[in-house]
Amino acid sequence: MANNNTVTIAIDAMGGDHGPGVTVPAALEAVHADPALKVILVGLAEPLRAALGNGARALGDRVLIREATQVVGMDEKPQDALRKKKDSSMRVAIDLVKSGEANACVSAGNTGALMATGRFVLKTIEGIDRPAIISRIRARHGHTHMLDLGANSECTGHHLFQFAVMGTVVASDMHGISRPRVGVLNIGEEEMKGDSVVQEAARLLSASTLNYVGFVEGDDIFSGEVDVVVTDGFTGNVALKSIEGLAKMLVGMAKEEYTRNPLRYVGALASWPALRSLRREMDPRAYNGASMVGLAGVVIKSHGSADALSFRNAIRVAIMEARKGVPTQIANLLAAQPTTH
Repeated sequence: MANNNTVTIAIDAMGGDHGPGVTVPAALEAVHADPALKVILVGLAEPLRAALGNGARALGDRVLIREATQVVGMDEKPQDALRKKKDSSMRVAIDLVKSGEANACVSAGNTGALMATGRFVLKTIEGIDRPAIISRIRARHGHTHMLDLGANSECTGHHLFQFAVMGTVVASDMHGISRPRVGVLNIGEEEMKGDSVVQEAARLLSASTLNYVGFVEGDDIFSGEVDVVVTDGFTGNVALKSIEGLAKMLVGMAKEEYTRNPLRYVGALASWPALRSLRREMDPRAYNGASMVGLAGVVIKSHGSADALSFRNAIRVAIMEARKGVPTQIANLLAAQPTTH
């Protein structure tokens, strides 16, 4: 765990759709903004040096290059990446976290490969069976934290309970929510509804010290009545993609309506301040950076298509988790639960 100030982030500079063209400028912006931040850019030496140019000269040893000779493809099978790409930028970045040279890793690369590599190299926190992917979703009260978003398509009730512990730590330590309200996603709020998995999760959570509020439905993700929503990775990923798709559709429809004729265009100009504010609040780039919680080290996944602003936000999440010592906090909260003994 890093101290309250200095933190070092290992960046898989080759990952994602844009590679060093995005990751390097984002890293430099992050270092300029945080005087206690150091970054290690991991990747092919020549592309990294070309992207850096003279940008890092004034930053000295706060921006370093660690050469890797391989790159994991976005469509590469996780097990192939694990076996055949031991000197990939992704693997070397995670190795730096394992060795203690870095406090966290950020990658926009292949999600499956990142999770498989992180689990193989870092292992999981004691008492955690499976890591999960958690991210914030814009809601009426601010944000709802939701997991799992795609790492585990099939789960047991014990897995969902562990997800709830991890989500509670992220919501509390990372975003200052006192006693986060935890709900299990279900087809109804009534206690008798749902399969054996959610019923078992509800039993475990009811006996825990967590602030469990019961079953929640899909619309509760946005209602402000819950801070952490727990579900399996299959359901969570479908929900997330549906949310993203709906947001894009609404933005597109609004743009079409406001430009349909001159009168509506004038109306759009009059309401531009409100529209600009709403657009800023809904900008998915502001929420980039999903945490792979449950690993015995901080690993942050950025969208593969992230631009520099979006990738910098993923770095920001990594910095916060490293400084808060999220893996340690998860281990402590899990150990305090009567249902884990």
